Amino acid sequence: MVIAFRLLILIALIILIYSAIRYLFHPKRKLEQAHDRHQFFFYDDEKEVRKNFLITYKGVMFEGEKYLGTTETSFEIVSIYVWARSTDRLKGLERQDFRFIEEEILLRYPTARIEWKSPVKEFLKKTDEQPPTPSP
Repeated sequence: MVIAFRLLILIALIILIYSAIRYLFHPKRKLEQAHDRHQFFFYDDEKEVRKNFLITYKGVMFEGEKYLGTTETSFEIVSIYVWARSTDRLKGLERQDFRFIEEEILLRYPTARIEWKSPVKEFLKKTDEQPPTPSP
């Protein structure tokens, strides 16, 4: 009886340690932590086309929707739509921040065409149309 009880405690301890390790190294937790710290983190299951990816950058959470299509040689992700989950947190972001996010996406999906949804789409269109201001 005592041996069975000790064995049960040992099994429970192993399960507890295993669960703690899985929690610590889970990518979703790393995403939340990076979001709280205003750091960059890219969370994606590249093998699963139907799952959207999440990016956190400077405290803003972005979501990207992937679309599969054909290229010259194979089926690849050919189109990605990206939007901010909460647009009120976009305050302070500049054009170069969005270009950085695009570059990170293109590292993972080089054949993809990236489309931004509102209001980022309008912001990038407006900044592309403005002529550069001369420096003094």
